[in-house]
Formats: sequence, structure tokens, C-alpha cells
Amino acid sequence: MMKHIISVCIVLCILQNVSAQSQKPMNASEIQLALKKLNTVGSVLYIAAHPDDENTRLISYMANERCYRTGYLSLTRGDGGQNLIGKEQGEALGLIRTNELLQARNIDGGEQFFTRANDFGYSKNPDETFNFWNKEIILSDVVWVIRNFKPDVIICRFPTTGEGGHGHHTASAILAEEAFEAAADPARFPMQLQYVQPWKTKRLFWNTFNFGGTNTTSEDQVKIDVGIYNPLLGKGYGEIASESRSMHKSQGFGSARSRGVMYEYFKQLKGDKVEKDVFENINTKWNRFPAYASINDLIKKSIEKFNASDPGLILPDLNNIYEAINKIESTDPEIIKWKKEKLKETLNLLVACSGAWMEAYADNFSYANGDSIKISAVSVSRLYDGVNIKSVVFNGKENTKVTTPNKPDTIPFYSVIPESITTNPYWLNKEHSEGIYTVTETSLIGQPVTDIPLQVQFNLTVSGKTYSVFRPVLYKYTDPVKGELYRNVEILPKITINFKEKNYILNNGKKKLVSFTVKANTSNISGTVKINDAKNWDIKLLSSEIKLKKKNDEQTFYAEIAPLNVDNPAITLNAVAVIDNKEYTSSISRIEHDHIPPQFILSTAKCKVISLNISKKKKLIGYIEGAGDGVADCLKQIDYEVKTITDEMLANDDLSIYETIITGVRAYNTDENLQVHYDKLMQYINNGGTLLVQYNTNNRIGPLVAKIAPYPFTITRDRVTDERAAISFSNKSDKIITTPNGINESDFQGWIQERGIYFAGERDAAYRSILTMNDAGEKPLDGSIIVADYGKGHFIYTGLSFFRELPAGVEGAYRLFTNLIEY
Repeated sequence: MMKHIISVCIVLCILQNVSAQSQKPMNASEIQLALKKLNTVGSVLYIAAHPDDENTRLISYMANERCYRTGYLSLTRGDGGQNLIGKEQGEALGLIRTNELLQARNIDGGEQFFTRANDFGYSKNPDETFNFWNKEIILSDVVWVIRNFKPDVIICRFPTTGEGGHGHHTASAILAEEAFEAAADPARFPMQLQYVQPWKTKRLFWNTFNFGGTNTTSEDQVKIDVGIYNPLLGKGYGEIASESRSMHKSQGFGSARSRGVMYEYFKQLKGDKVEKDVFENINTKWNRFPAYASINDLIKKSIEKFNASDPGLILPDLNNIYEAINKIESTDPEIIKWKKEKLKETLNLLVACSGAWMEAYADNFSYANGDSIKISAVSVSRLYDGVNIKSVVFNGKENTKVTTPNKPDTIPFYSVIPESITTNPYWLNKEHSEGIYTVTETSLIGQPVTDIPLQVQFNLTVSGKTYSVFRPVLYKYTDPVKGELYRNVEILPKITINFKEKNYILNNGKKKLVSFTVKANTSNISGTVKINDAKNWDIKLLSSEIKLKKKNDEQTFYAEIAPLNVDNPAITLNAVAVIDNKEYTSSISRIEHDHIPPQFILSTAKCKVISLNISKKKKLIGYIEGAGDGVADCLKQIDYEVKTITDEMLANDDLSIYETIITGVRAYNTDENLQVHYDKLMQYINNGGTLLVQYNTNNRIGPLVAKIAPYPFTITRDRVTDERAAISFSNKSDKIITTPNGINESDFQGWIQERGIYFAGERDAAYRSILTMNDAGEKPLDGSIIVADYGKGHFIYTGLSFFRELPAGVEGAYRLFTNLIEY
């Protein structure tokens, strides 16, 4: 290795959190803003429950106007939310929302953190929330983030008193208050102290609000105008905030830009009393540490000297700043934190002002363990004679070089992907409970995503001083429409196994072919596959030999399966591939949306096999897609012929061929053309058809403006969140309950996340209700299924969460949904 290299590891964009890019260029205004941040040593941590709970106006203001290090701690990844852009639910939705948050932070300048809490769905109070989350574990995570981030000030989005509505919201405030004290107490979570020290945050505030008909602000609270215009960025913080918030696309949170005065209000909860500002009397300049106050003068000098047309003029000053910070010797954890942070910021500025470009990219985006990889380390020094790349290092191998001014240079490196590395989201590597993800490596707790494992070190010389700059190894390619793009390099097992269906439904004892595909993630794969046996099931694998010559080749295998008894309990079927005496059990699911980087999840290759006894007569079902759900595919599993009905088909086709028409979740919220076809759908019912409408929202995000039914009714925000809530039948002899399948209380066992949402409220006398249910301590609700006869046909609205239950293989949900179709 080169001698006299200033020791620092700065990794730019090494996380899977951003739109993958080797180096994020800084323009002159961003450099000037970064210099202001360099001279600021204050930090603030915002805490709430979910992605999209954060106040992006306040985060962008604190990060870019006050120049504080600003973090957002979201307790969950939003796994239990709705999805407006696709069919992903649960873990996959959580991965989408994680990346939406990270895209938002790229815009507003904040940093992102999480706990291990799993968003299990809507919760009406914190007691229910803590029944799922182990409160002490999640509290320890909040304390861990505080002790690592070391904020001067903590701000909660919600209060402990319940005005935030959602039980997760209230729980986040309770945890923040307790963590404020616990983080400073060495007796709390002492195992953390081998890595971090106790930290006493100075103040805790609640960022009060006025929305949803609830106003918790008052003029005796601290208030700050965050509507300021930033001339360096050419935007006000209301504009930046809307761009940031609009990244929450899966939740439909696109928002308009706001400009001008915007006050945020703060109620103080803990800490020394303030009157005018949350950072009142907190010194956030370098002279807060008297021994290092001179650093303040060095940075001020570089700010005064900075010339947007010639940024290299301050390179000597940045060298001096870096050296002064690097010489700091202290055991004070706060000073150690700022030393590390400011060395990173200074090096960012050195690179930006030098005009040097460094990146490393692989010749493919996907590799398997044991594969050979070629990495191209590219660099160019574009502005100044005193700037060059002295050497490049990868995996312990160094290539010494001297850069030719403004001439790109490429150094190839060759290596082998270790057997021990895969690039799965770290919180999904192990099975987890309903409320908490399993993460055993302490250093990962709080991190948004998994670090990119491959990096190249560029030793950059600036005016005689050399710095180690690390770049992640990415894949770079050119899209004919979008131009040059980067994506993260993924490292996979040698093969992955995917069942065609998540669930296989065997109706009335019929046998079925179960299929799964083995895909080669490298070349020359040979071996065998096997599947597990199960008591009372006849399972026959039709072939077992794997022969795959090329990478990305696929081979499909079939197993014939039949229950020995019609009422057999459901089983889990696992597929295993044996290659060179090693077992491979991973499946892969991919997630691609334009606003986030491509994602994937590795999990255990399995499917659920369910034996049902369902009676049905109808055959052809029409399905009008909504915001994304898997219901149509589930209905095919029980031998319905399901045809997707498009807007064009609604306009031009004869609907009488369909025995029932079903609308997907939020269909009337997302497809305004459905209103155009109202009369035709009503005529379809009148002529003898059944129209089954799944839930739609009626709120600020998804206002319901369309007419959907032959008789008026309202859609409320009423829901039953306890998936185990008791069910009573309005009339046990109702045909919905009896025909063609007898429904009883046992059909509501095993439901997941909730009973239902957005129930019907006030309604015409023509409707009858089918079920009554309620959460503990609340009034009974009878709007989960309502039915009206109209002409020769029928209209049904249901808020029951079939869009969750059917893909999860809940047997009773299949039986009840069949009755709705058959009515």
C-alpha cells in the first residue's frame, strides 16, 4: 500500500438506498451549501412509525437551512400498508417503501434509520401494538439509534395521548419518550456499551399538527417558519418537501409544491425549557468544542474564498481543514462522532472541488457465488494539475498509476465472488415473527439497507496529500430511452427455485400438478431436485435431474399431488436442489418500479398446498383490475375462468357473458373511466348479473367520486383490525352464508392482519348486511358485506380483506368469497 495516505474510509452511495450511481456530482451551489454544513455541528432526530409519517418540510429545513445533521427514524418499513402501484404486500411492500424513504432522503438531505419492528397492519391503540412488538426490543433499537446518532434534539411526529390515531403512531411517541431517558442511562441496555456510550439528548419535542380535522397547535408553543426560500438550491423548503413526499408513490402521496410562510409548531416534552427555538442556546459551531474552535476559522476562510467558477482555489484550504480535523485526539464520544462525520464531509468536498471522477463497474449486474468477476476502475482528473489518482486498490491488489490530465484511465481487476456473500435485504435473511424482524448482528440494527459488498479504493492526491476514496462496484449500462443507468450488483446462490404459484388449491380431492422452475445463476449446473413428503398426501415428483448449461437457463419440474383424504390439513411443500453435494433452497422474487432501484428478495423455496371442499357452479368471471391485488389469480386456482375486463371491453363488449363481475381493490379510486360505464354495469345487474365490488377508499388520498351501486351507500373508514375478532351472522339462513357452501365461525380462523377495512356505512333500505364484527371495546359494525337485489341481478360490496386472505391461502376466505361470486 502507498505510504503517507491519510487514513479515512469514505464510501459514497455504497448502500442499496439510492438510485445506484458511482458518484453523485456536486454543483457549485451544492458545494457552497456543503461548506456551510461543514461548519455546523448540530444534529436532530425525527421519530415516527412508518414511511410517509415524516415531516419532509421540517427535515428539508433542518438539513439545508440550519445545516444540521438530520435523521428520520421510522420504526417500521411500512410492510402492512396498502399498495397503489402493484400487487406487492408484506415484506415486498416493506422493501418498496424502504427504498421510497431513501429516495425521499436523497431529495431533502436527511438520513434514514429503522428499528426491527414489523408493520403488522393498522392498530387502534398502543396496547394492541405492543402485543405484537416486543416493547423492550424495539425500545432497545430506538436507544441504539440515539446512542449512535447522538442527536442534540429529538422531535416526535405524534403524541403519546392518541391524537395521531394509529396505534403505531402513539407507540412511536411512547418509545421516543422512554428512549430519551434510557439512552442516557448506562443501566439500560448495557450490552450496547461495548460498542457505544450512553447519550443524553438535550430536548424532546412533539411536532404538533393541524390535519385530518385535529388541530393540536397553539400560539404558546415554539414555532418556526420553515417556508424559507434557499437561493443556493433555487427552491423553498415547501417545494423540496413536496418532491420528497411525492416519492411515497406506493401510498399515493404525490403532493403539490407549496411556497411562502409555513409555520411548524413544537410542544416541549422533556429537557431544559426553551421559548423561541428548539435549538435555543445550543452551540452548533465548532467553538462548542473550545480546543478545536480554530477549525471554525479555517472553514469560514474557505467559505469566503470559494469561487463557483474556480472551486479548486479552496483545495489547499480543504487540505488544511482535513488535517486539522484528523489531528483531533479525544475520548469524548461526541467529539469522536463529529470527527468521523466531518472527515467524511471534507473528503466529499475535496473530491467535488478537485473535478476528479472515480467509479467502478462490473461487466454484469448479476453473479453467483464462485463466479469470476471483471471490475473496471475508471478515473479521470479534469481540472487541476495538482490532482491525480496515484493508485487503485481492489481486494488487496494495488495498481500504481499517474493520471494524465483530463484523460480517462481504466484499470481492470479480476476476482472470484466469495461463497459466503449474497446481497439479500439483511432483515429478510431469517424467518421472523409477526411483529419483529430477526436481526442478530448488532451493527446492522438501524441501518436502512445492506451495504454493497464490493468496493474499489482510489488513492487521490490533492496538492501533495493523498486520500483513500472508496467507490462501490456497480453495473453500468445504457438504456436506449433513459440513457446511462447504474444498478446495484447482485450476488445470488448458484441456482434459485421458484414455485409457479404461492398456493395450490386442490378442490374436492382432485389431484393437481405442482410446478416449480430451477434457474441457473451461473453456467454448467447439474444435480437433482427433491421435495418433501407429507402424511396423508400422495406426492410424486415426475423428474428430478437438473441439467443447465448456460447462465439464466431454466428447467421446470412437476410434482403430482393429491390428498388421501378430502379434509386433509394444508401442508407446506419445499423444493431443494442438490448441486455438488450442497443443498440450495432459495427462491427469488423481483421488484421493479421506475422510482426506486431494482430490488429482489431471497427466501425459502416453498408453496402452500390446500385441500378444500368447495361447491361452485359458475364458470366465467370478469375481473376489473384495481390498484393491484392477486385475487384473480387465486380464483383460477379453484377452477374459475377469469377474464380481465379492460376499459375498451367495458365500452364495447357484451357483459352478459360473465356470470359475475368483480372489481379489484380501489378500482373506483384509480380508474375514473369506471364512472363512465356506470349505466352499463347497472344494466348488467338488472339483466341478471352479479357485480361484486371489493373495498374502495373514501378519504383525502383516495376520495370516492364515482357512483358504484344501484342504491346509495357511504364508504367509511371503519375497520376491524383484529384478525381474530369474533364474527356474528345477521341471518344464518341467508344464502350468502348457506349457498353453495355452508359458512360458520371456523371459516374465520387463520385470517391475517385484519378482518377488513373501509366498511359500508349509511345505506339505502334495499341493502342487507351479512356479518357483524368489532374490535375489543368498540361498537359492532355490520358493513363488511352488504347485498342488494336489483332487477334480476345483485350488487355486493365487501370491505373484508380478501385481497390479503386469498393470496395467503386462508381456506375460509376462499369458501366465503366463492359464495359471494355464486350468489
